[in-house]
Amino acid sequence: MSFVSIIMGSKSDYEVMSECAKTLEKFGIKYELIVSSAHRSPDRTKEYVKNAESRGAKVFIAAAGMAAHLAGVVASLTYKPVIGVPMDASLGGLDSLLSTVQMPSGMPVATVAIGKAGAVNSAMLAVQILAINDEGLSKKLKDDKRVKADKVEEDSSKIEVRLT
Repeated sequence: MSFVSIIMGSKSDYEVMSECAKTLEKFGIKYELIVSSAHRSPDRTKEYVKNAESRGAKVFIAAAGMAAHLAGVVASLTYKPVIGVPMDASLGGLDSLLSTVQMPSGMPVATVAIGKAGAVNSAMLAVQILAINDEGLSKKLKDDKRVKADKVEEDSSKIEVRLT
């Protein structure tokens, strides 16, 4: 069974990362969600990543704040894609963003926006990665984009003013 693994550095990240889980559910993607810290529980993190990979994790999403090293640690433990979600734990999330995005050469972590938008986008990126080899999932993505575009047109039609 393939799935996406969501790892949060702290339980306080759950409210934001539940949006990631909801987005994966919308596309019918199975996922696991755990709390494991790069700093406070490094052995748990290492054990979980290795175990999840052997059980079918195809993409890892790692959310952490402050000195957000979780995504980098996960990337060091797997050959699967890793998506980092910087959390707004301090400094408006800028510290987390920089900790997540500034990875050394050869150790990639795809990094999305800070907070809730990043949580949703991390799921969307995971879906896009999985859709590379899944036509059904690819169709769901295309349909989702069409629905979003239709919504923009509908919203605009209610308020737009055009010169003739």
